[in-house]
Amino acid sequence: MKLIDLTIPLGIATPPWPTYEPLQIKYFKRLAPNGANGQVLTHSNHLGTHLDGEIHFYTAGRDIASLPLDFLVSDGVIVDLSDAVGAYDIYTSAMVEERVEVREGDILIIHTGFHHYGWDQPTADEIAYMVKHPGPDREFADWAKRKKIKWIGVDCGSADHPMNTIIRDWMPRQAREADAHFKTQYGKTLAQVFDDSKYQLMHLEMFNKGIIHAECLGGDIDLLLNQRCTIGCFPWRFVDGESSISRIVAFVEDRHYQNLMTTKSKCTLTKFGDIAGAQHPELHGKKSH
Repeated sequence: MKLIDLTIPLGIATPPWPTYEPLQIKYFKRLAPNGANGQVLTHSNHLGTHLDGEIHFYTAGRDIASLPLDFLVSDGVIVDLSDAVGAYDIYTSAMVEERVEVREGDILIIHTGFHHYGWDQPTADEIAYMVKHPGPDREFADWAKRKKIKWIGVDCGSADHPMNTIIRDWMPRQAREADAHFKTQYGKTLAQVFDDSKYQLMHLEMFNKGIIHAECLGGDIDLLLNQRCTIGCFPWRFVDGESSISRIVAFVEDRHYQNLMTTKSKCTLTKFGDIAGAQHPELHGKKSH
């Protein structure tokens, strides 16, 4: 069994969710004269690849330390929706089920392709990554509940559509773009599609049902599009933690791993050694087997 990293690099340039504390690092001791290097870190929990916990939005929920390992590590599927949705679009459960088999109790990782705009990619665009990525409507949330999905992962800034969050107020120019797009694409205004009753529904309507999500996945996710595997999320054993920076990986069989590494060897890589996915459209749109 081998591991494929689905985690983005974490450094001082990694953008947190808008308005949250970024990573700050300082040395408090050095090899000379202290005999060791030591650092102090300050940051929010919503930075880089991270798991949103229940109490992030649900006061009576579980903290991060209370999440059992068989919840965090389980069978799942990684679906590629990058051929179906683009900036400001809405993805649906039908789009998912057209591409992969989702079983009851799965972990579901959604590849929108917007991790290609992450800070670690040569095509980095923080506005696109945080403000323009696609997201779901209530139909998708209700489907996820019926499927008893353990947790959801996304390769962009939020599991909610960005225009169904406070970003809509913070970024008025992009909100106007989204409104025009919604009128053309869906025949309704942004406010009609995402009215107050749906506000941040992937958080407010899911965490109280035990369905949480991880945000800002990436790494070598492009190697596993529309494939089933065992998926593991490893947050801190964080007592009273509302969320946690996490390492997320996929477990694959040795022979499959060798094939994946052969594929990766033909790809252009980021400076951190992950696939620069936007440059490799041949990795996308494959059906699951």
